[in-house]
Amino acid sequence: MYGELQTCSLFQGMEGEEISSLLQCLGAQRREYGKGEVILPEGEATESLGIVLSGRALISWGDVWGNNSVLGSVAPGEVFAEVYACIPGEPLRISVSALEDTRVLFLNVSRALTTCTNACPFHGKLVRNLLTVCAHKSLRLSQRILHTSPKSIRGRLMSFFSEWSKISGSSSFQIPYNRQQLADYLGVDRSALSGELSKMRKEGLLEYEKNKFRLKLEE
Repeated sequence: MYGELQTCSLFQGMEGEEISSLLQCLGAQRREYGKGEVILPEGEATESLGIVLSGRALISWGDVWGNNSVLGSVAPGEVFAEVYACIPGEPLRISVSALEDTRVLFLNVSRALTTCTNACPFHGKLVRNLLTVCAHKSLRLSQRILHTSPKSIRGRLMSFFSEWSKISGSSSFQIPYNRQQLADYLGVDRSALSGELSKMRKEGLLEYEKNKFRLKLEE
């Protein structure tokens, strides 16, 4: 498992022995979830952040009328609920569920934010890395705001696809969402989104199959 964690940004710059000591100090617990199972429910508080070891998790938010918004997904090596874990007693305003069979490692991060009785020398590295993780999450939320700022569905799709094309370095890419999740992420109706995708394909702007897309860019 240490090999899996060395690629995690939370443990950047740490060796296997350091990671092993931190896992013990932070009360690491590994759990497994089936597809669709809730990992962290909205409204509950948590003292632990989660690290996806395998699979993928979905972060979403629902209002009192039953409308759902997708805020993002968490891939292997990435962290979730880190902000809430740093605020004791703060109830989650989001929920986290498994997009597929998913393994998660939970760490009681509050122990890293207080004086350790064992005087672990690795806490400083962890706190610095945690700050970087939080900064990246803030950037992702800003990107979602950019994608949802266009008034038209096509404008939102083009913004979203443009980012994924840049991330993959290619006009062909695969997104982590199905149609309903993509609609929730962009804040649009699923049927309307599917209709707009069909129009864009007929107009020769893109090709797609399920969650795989290829943009037809001008040479």
